[in-house]
Amino acid sequence: HVQLVESGGGSVQAGGSLRLSCAASGDTYSSRWMGWFRQAPGKEREGVAGINTRGGTTLYGNSVKGRFTISRDNAKNTVYLQMNSLKPEDTAMYYCAAAYSLRYGPLRPDEYNYWGQGTQVTVS
Repeated sequence: HVQLVESGGGSVQAGGSLRLSCAASGDTYSSRWMGWFRQAPGKEREGVAGINTRGGTTLYGNSVKGRFTISRDNAKNTVYLQMNSLKPEDTAMYYCAAAYSLRYGPLRPDEYNYWGQGTQVTVS
């Protein structure tokens, strides 16, 4: 079992930046793939970014390409999401997720086994 705790959310003006962190504990062997997702009120959960174990493979949602960067520090069991040039449409609850393996790709919520509680990002 993997426990995930997100942090770093907050309120920021459009054009600003935030860095989210997701600390994993427990059976971190099961977190070979890590992803960030977001969900705004009334909308479906959207894949933002995913990264594999060694960080050599990353994938981004079209709406965040070129603005967001996912990275991981395996020594700290932590995954980061650097968010730059934030827009009001980036406002959402952001969730971290972990999976041992994927069948279809790192941006599908149904691929992940473990989820954090989320951290709110508000861009005005």
